[in-house]
Amino acid sequence: MRVKPINEKHLSQPGLIAVEVVAGDEETAVAAVNVLGDRWPTSGPSVAWRVPGEPGVRVRTYADTRAAAPHGEDPAVG
Repeated sequence: MRVKPINEKHLSQPGLIAVEVVAGDEETAVAAVNVLGDRWPTSGPSVAWRVPGEPGVRVRTYADTRAAAPHGEDPAVG
């Protein structure tokens, strides 16, 4: 699968980020993206893909670090 390049609009303002997670398996990669979603609003995990010749599986998400945690609580404060 060929993944689309990161679109400029996803990074058009300070606080917007693109995160690519590489893990040994899809379940772990998706879980990591979901943890980011506990902290900031995200696009959720992309479809997983592999890069030939490189270890692991990858997923991408976009997040807005300017926004509060989705549920109104900051998990970093605990």
